[in-house]
Amino acid sequence: MANPKIDLESLAKAHWSQDDKQNAAAVLEFVQLIMNDHNFEEILRRYTGKPYKQHNRNIADGIEGVVKTVGDLVKNAPEFSYEVKHVYVDGEHVILHSHATLKEAHRGDESQGMNIVDTWKVIDGNLVEHWDAVQGLSFSMRLYGLLAGGKVRNSNGVF
Repeated sequence: MANPKIDLESLAKAHWSQDDKQNAAAVLEFVQLIMNDHNFEEILRRYTGKPYKQHNRNIADGIEGVVKTVGDLVKNAPEFSYEVKHVYVDGEHVILHSHATLKEAHRGDESQGMNIVDTWKVIDGNLVEHWDAVQGLSFSMRLYGLLAGGKVRNSNGVF
């Protein structure tokens, strides 16, 4: 099984400034490491001790909360991956529109997995804040969202 690779050059916009490109690169590198490479040790090495405010109410605050949540998901779905479809940059905010799938066979199948919009706030190259909106595409993912969506693990609010 090959890990999908995110290609910044194919996603970059001609009008981006150098700062926009650097902010996008910081986010895409993070997403590649955690969502596709499942390199949780490297994520913890790079981001532990740095501010990371989480607005997904189902994930504990801080980078450790993200690693635990994605790590638990990958234990149950080791082929989990994230295909970034679009990247938008507005100053210190980077927005990804992505297709996440649990199985390699579902990659590219828009009836499977999840439609996800993530937003990060990036300051001085550091990811400091994260928001997301997740839409289950298949019946099983919509059902999973209903079952898993109830426990609040941080008090940051969704906005």
